[in-house]
Amino acid sequence: MLDLDELRVCIRCDLSKSRQRVVIGSGPRRASLMVVGEAPGRDEDEGGEPFIGRSGRLLFELLHEVGVERAQCFVTNVVKCRPPANRTPKREELAACRPWLLQQLDDCAPRVVLALGNTAARAVFGYVEGVGRTHGRVCQLGDAKGLATYHPAAALRGGSSVVDVMRADLRILQQLLAPS
Repeated sequence: MLDLDELRVCIRCDLSKSRQRVVIGSGPRRASLMVVGEAPGRDEDEGGEPFIGRSGRLLFELLHEVGVERAQCFVTNVVKCRPPANRTPKREELAACRPWLLQQLDDCAPRVVLALGNTAARAVFGYVEGVGRTHGRVCQLGDAKGLATYHPAAALRGGSSVVDVMRADLRILQQLLAPS
């Protein structure tokens, strides 16, 4: 079981020096769907919850289109503290946070894991290739199914073509979550 008190005061890497707070994750602990992003941004660092800024609004708008509401998901990030200037987390930061993520995956025991973007897809599924090649590919992750798609921040930068790819990937997610 994840030790929340220990996580809240984590100093395993230098991100602890610049964060406002540790952004642990939110949602039901035994959710069918776990959504994993890269790292908290400014809004998340201030608000203490993942995906509450522009990226989160887009993500949950797209998930709503396939019948998934935020309240049904456990939402977290690979790295629990905001990297300065929202840069990509460094290898040592990813390694420092990995035990927290693995414990969350174990505690939640989701049926499906959705990884958003390169960093999450690599950290969760071990992909070497970028999300441009791995999006929409279903993989096995222990007892769960896994799926990667673009991070919504990429869709905000890349426009409707990235959003269209995310929509197609989320239709696959919808099938994975459907009762058997």
